[in-house]
Amino acid sequence: MKFESPIVRRKSKKIWVGDVAVGGDAPIAVQSMTNTDTLDVDATVAQINELQTAGADIVRVSIPSLEAAESFKLIKLKTSIPLVADIHFDYKIALKVAEYGVDCLRINPGNIGKEERIKAVIDCAKKYNIPIRIGVNAGSLEKDIQRKYGEPTPDALVESAMRHVEILRRYDFDNFKVSLKASDVFMTVAAYRIIADQIEQPIHLGITEAGGLRAGAVKSSVGLGMLLMDGIGDTIRVSLAANPVEEIKVGFDILKSLRIRAKGINFIACPSCSRQNFDVVQTMNDLEERLENVTTALDVAIIGCVVNGPGEAREVDLGLTGGSPNNLLYLDGKPHHKVNNDNLVDELEKSIREQVRLKEIEQEKLIVKS
Repeated sequence: MKFESPIVRRKSKKIWVGDVAVGGDAPIAVQSMTNTDTLDVDATVAQINELQTAGADIVRVSIPSLEAAESFKLIKLKTSIPLVADIHFDYKIALKVAEYGVDCLRINPGNIGKEERIKAVIDCAKKYNIPIRIGVNAGSLEKDIQRKYGEPTPDALVESAMRHVEILRRYDFDNFKVSLKASDVFMTVAAYRIIADQIEQPIHLGITEAGGLRAGAVKSSVGLGMLLMDGIGDTIRVSLAANPVEEIKVGFDILKSLRIRAKGINFIACPSCSRQNFDVVQTMNDLEERLENVTTALDVAIIGCVVNGPGEAREVDLGLTGGSPNNLLYLDGKPHHKVNNDNLVDELEKSIREQVRLKEIEQEKLIVKS
């Protein structure tokens, strides 16, 4: 596609999670969370590396105990991507992982405890120059807020978050980001819209406990899409009861669909019908599987017939239009050569990888010039 996203992002302060900028003019970061037992160092390291290969910018690791903090020390030494420690209940865990080089501390105000404990975490974060994420969840609000509102509401989420924002401000700490998550799309969206006008720090987006792969991806796309269209959001996590790698894929697909961030191939494909001149569904399945490792942005259209095929093909880097007796391949919007159905996927993969190679050369030239 030959247009840029019309979205104007909310202005926010830039912070750093390791070497990844979050907020300001930085690209919206995509993150996930390990679901391995943190005590199993090898399994956790393997999953972190898998997420990094899939394109994750940041990975969060749950640290449920001081014993897990000792495992985190080894995990940190064996990985290179910025790591966020997920801390609940015991603030001493935060102090320990900070000592071990964590890149960000995620604390839940609803269960971290008294203010002096939060102050201890703040002092530690200052000492090691580590940002904090205030992570508010509808399922774990403070007891007094639960009594006040009776049930989770957008205002309850915001009140919980702002209570702890004020604590950080009181201790002159502004190196933080905020998330307000619920499993309900409307509650989550409303809460984020309210707090977006009350703070200047970056906002971490997510629909918590969104569900399995299909339903969770849909729910997250709807909720995050509404907020991103408003310009709200500096980093996102798609929460799925699935392989965490799928969270990264869906996250980037959401950003690609809104033209916010280009990473990997953006496929435009028809759902297919009796007019198709090749098996569109199988072709797409094969291409997506073969080209998962491509990170260079490229727009590719795979259309089964000549109704919409030529129009779509003219607007992308590479397009295939189904035809009889042969299909027509377009490059940079112009007809290039005919392709028959024999070895169609092999031919498409070869052509796409060549376009990727040429685009990477162009990008390298621009970098050299700048």
